[in-house]
Amino acid sequence: MGRRVYILLLVGFLVSDIGVSAFAGNSHLIFTINDENPEIKKKKKDSIPIYPDLVYEYKIAELNNLTPMELEYNDRVRRYIDVYTIERREHLAKIIGLAELYFPIFEEMLDKYQLPLELKYLAIVESALDPRAISSSAAVGLWQFKINTSKMFDLEVNSYVDERCDPYKATEAACSYLQYLYRIYNDWQLALAAYNGGPGVVRNAIARSGGKTNFWEIQPYLPDQTNGYVPAFIAVNYVMNYYKDHNIDPVRSDFIHMNVDTLRINKAVSFKRISEIIKVPVETLQFLNPSYKLDYIPKMKESATVILPVGKIRAFLKNEKVLFDETNSINETEEPTVNSGETNGKMKIVHEVTRGEYFHKIAIKYNCTIEDIKIWNSLPTNDLSVGQKLDVWITPQKATMIDEEKNRPKQQRDSTDRFIYYTVQKGDTVWSIANKFNCRSISELKEENNINDENGLTPGAKLKIYLNK
Repeated sequence: MGRRVYILLLVGFLVSDIGVSAFAGNSHLIFTINDENPEIKKKKKDSIPIYPDLVYEYKIAELNNLTPMELEYNDRVRRYIDVYTIERREHLAKIIGLAELYFPIFEEMLDKYQLPLELKYLAIVESALDPRAISSSAAVGLWQFKINTSKMFDLEVNSYVDERCDPYKATEAACSYLQYLYRIYNDWQLALAAYNGGPGVVRNAIARSGGKTNFWEIQPYLPDQTNGYVPAFIAVNYVMNYYKDHNIDPVRSDFIHMNVDTLRINKAVSFKRISEIIKVPVETLQFLNPSYKLDYIPKMKESATVILPVGKIRAFLKNEKVLFDETNSINETEEPTVNSGETNGKMKIVHEVTRGEYFHKIAIKYNCTIEDIKIWNSLPTNDLSVGQKLDVWITPQKATMIDEEKNRPKQQRDSTDRFIYYTVQKGDTVWSIANKFNCRSISELKEENNINDENGLTPGAKLKIYLNK
């Protein structure tokens, strides 16, 4: 017999031909779905859920609680949500995959400038995460700078190079500009509108509205594109956090942030030459290095950056002479390295992936490398899922340490131990809280409060903190 699903008050409707029976009872709408049927399961996955306004409003309110930016729901926001989740689902799936390459760059720079991390979603509104995007008004890159604006932030644009397409330099320029705009308006919605239309456009709209400084009140006085900019930004915040609720499966990019790296070079070289020597397709070099317009890295006043798959960095360094001087021969000798996947003298344990874990974190925990884990488990990609079992080979010494940690007796608390309740603030981590209150250990703090994911602290949550005597 199939599982019975009861959805009370907040009801999602599926645009599909799935047979769903619905009836009203006790003022609630009840759905019964026979989801053990394989055909029904397939149709459910292929369906396009559409939810009542109350669902969107509730979920956006949840997101609003976690950011200093004002996120609110209305008909304009709903229209953009429908665009992304219904009309452009396939496009959104690709954007979600590209986010794994670009969002870590954005987040690091936003953190450096002490800006809200949600601003990373702005690049989706601007360019759909296409670093070579060009608008009808000749704005270019992930953050869509016009050439005159780019000069304000020292972005180089010449016949060979367009740093508006450089994911690192353009992101820093965008952060600097957003910081400046927020200083002007002290309001993120107005700052976003100014990012799109320019400070003059927003200033004029405020004047025409009689001095109002609320985005929604000056909307009628803004150009059409700027008028829809903030609603689109709010919608992107929603879809990037709740795309799974709309049955959207990400289309993974060939590269994510952790499997690429950067090098600095001081000489000119073509993509064709790099491709020939270190065996990286020109198309890959173009994708990873979008700021070089003619597939050629010129000799710059300062050293130039080249982005490569992490596995090709050593080959590039070994062959620098031949890369820049064709009279030299290719160095094909291998440097002595630790064999990836080596198991001699080690013992196998099984690690279950928990929420928030990723390859680097697991590799650090077990004193191995990402490549080791992938070889031991025959993993062709960098995808991990919660609950996934991984074979990991560790030294006897590491095994002993793990056993000791598991079996270490817990210090018992008694009624005389003093404690307080602490409210988690934005930016808090388990480590910072433990350090702030001089806790005996991070492990104890996590155990006392049933914290499984160190990165999953929610602002406003209450933690029980024991004070040292």
